[in-house]
Amino acid sequence: MFNLLILLFSIFLSLCLSVLHSGQFFLSSFRYFGKQSVTTLMEGSSRGSKSGRRKQGQQLLGSLAGKMWPLLLLVAFLLSPRARAGQIIGGREARPHSRPYMAYIQIRSPVGIKVCGGFLVREDFVMTAAHCLGSQINVILGAHNIRTLESTQQRIPVLRSIPHPGYSQQNKRNDIMLLQLANRAQRNRFVRPVPLPQTQNRLRPGTQCTVAGWGLIGLNMRTDTLQCVQLRVQRDRVCRRRFMLYYGRTQICVGDPRQRKSAFLGDSGGPLVCSNVAQGVVSYGDRMGTPPAVFTRISSFLPWIRRTMRRFQEWRPE
Repeated sequence: MFNLLILLFSIFLSLCLSVLHSGQFFLSSFRYFGKQSVTTLMEGSSRGSKSGRRKQGQQLLGSLAGKMWPLLLLVAFLLSPRARAGQIIGGREARPHSRPYMAYIQIRSPVGIKVCGGFLVREDFVMTAAHCLGSQINVILGAHNIRTLESTQQRIPVLRSIPHPGYSQQNKRNDIMLLQLANRAQRNRFVRPVPLPQTQNRLRPGTQCTVAGWGLIGLNMRTDTLQCVQLRVQRDRVCRRRFMLYYGRTQICVGDPRQRKSAFLGDSGGPLVCSNVAQGVVSYGDRMGTPPAVFTRISSFLPWIRRTMRRFQEWRPE
């Protein structure tokens, strides 16, 4: 797709250069853009001088450029490295192992293999989004580059997936899940849980937080290294205008619509961290990556989280 866009851009430039050398070229192609008949232009061209034909060509170029300008803007936008579909939009590579709670989650489902983000909330539990559920799940902790076997990595299979019982694919509410690990993670400077909120107090609009993940960087292309971006919490009405299903009691609206900075595909399940506390879980957003995005509000689920981790800790097989 990227090569196709370059080809389109090259064709546009070639057309422009052709006009500067000959107005005659556009007399045959201008009919395509629906401005005026070729016959009229040819008559004017034959009566005019050489300078007249040059002037006509320049006028046609201006008219064609006016027609093609929206396409040019679109091509330039798509070619921009910051606008590649799927990346943590407007972000940067995170400092290696600066977020030791991050988890890379590999999920086997009936449709194949997919990946999500997640985060360690206790040595034996990882939190992620409920829509990341699958039949077989493995977690990689302590990773920065997930395409290499780093000595810091801990690869642990998931013993039990526990999506919130109220999760609905239709309205996307309660999009939160706990993964009980088959073995406890070994805590060190590369692997460490992130604190959860202690109260159900809401984040104030304007609060600056960070999101990290290994989301897409192009069509079926993933970044190897952890990316991060700083985002601001928005008022609920910003997301209500964008998403019909937005529900402010259990969701957070994140990302300034005036800035091209957001989480995107492949970042699902990753944490929204504000003042070193995990406050949200990446849930869904605009399919083009335009902010804001919707995060599950962790503080709304604290009773369920505590009850679930206590319950399944007791049921752990020896």
